[in-house]
Amino acid sequence: MTGSKAAEGRVTALDHARLLLAKAKAQKADADVSGRERAEGRLAPVGGPVPSVARVQQALDTAGVERALPTHPAVRELLGGASLRGGSAYSVRESAALVMALMAGPSAEGAWCGVVGVPSFGAEAARGLGVDLERLVLVPDPGREWLSVVAALVDALTVVVVRPPGEVTPGEASRLAARLRTRGAMLIAYGSWPGSEARFEIESNTWSGLGDGEGLLSARLATVAVTGRRAAVRARHDLWLPGPDGTVRSAEPARLAGAGDQDVWTEQIGAVG
Repeated sequence: MTGSKAAEGRVTALDHARLLLAKAKAQKADADVSGRERAEGRLAPVGGPVPSVARVQQALDTAGVERALPTHPAVRELLGGASLRGGSAYSVRESAALVMALMAGPSAEGAWCGVVGVPSFGAEAARGLGVDLERLVLVPDPGREWLSVVAALVDALTVVVVRPPGEVTPGEASRLAARLRTRGAMLIAYGSWPGSEARFEIESNTWSGLGDGEGLLSARLATVAVTGRRAAVRARHDLWLPGPDGTVRSAEPARLAGAGDQDVWTEQIGAVG
């Protein structure tokens, strides 16, 4: 009986993700296909019928592969001026703010995003960093079907964030990589991910906002290390995550502009290989 209930729970998690995707797929297909048809004068701009399965598939099949995605300026600087790439996977060592910054560029330009296995994901914090919540699909607890849920999201969305429940095998990563390339989607993983295009890791944090032992931490200056798949040496950058004004942006090393006379607290974080 217990096994049956567990199985039902796993199916429910996957089915729930598919139900959420139905709306995303229809809206994405309608935007992609109707935009072309509207330009040719063949489709009314508002109030058309729900896209057919054929139209949905047409939009999905024409997704760009290995395409440059809109990239937040601060993230672009972390990547040495390069853009995030559709068809690729990126890994972030346990920094929700950095994950949201990676999401923000594509999301601000209309891309749909999905988050899997992160029940603590702060939607309002994401909104503050530029993520459009109206184009966000959340699957907080996918259970053992997490990989199937991620694969389903990759079929329809541009950006998929996942926190795997355990270590990801090279085989699992390879199968999903093929799907990412086919669909032109981008994966952002909390923690390590085999074959990731780049790894982002916060090495130290300098917090500001406390004065005389009172007040709130209002800004964080983070030293971010970035290791590319083909790079032997890490690049390091200082990034406001966020700054005193609430935005994510690059910063001068060791500079706390706008912190005034407020106390500063520095935290060193052990690096991982």
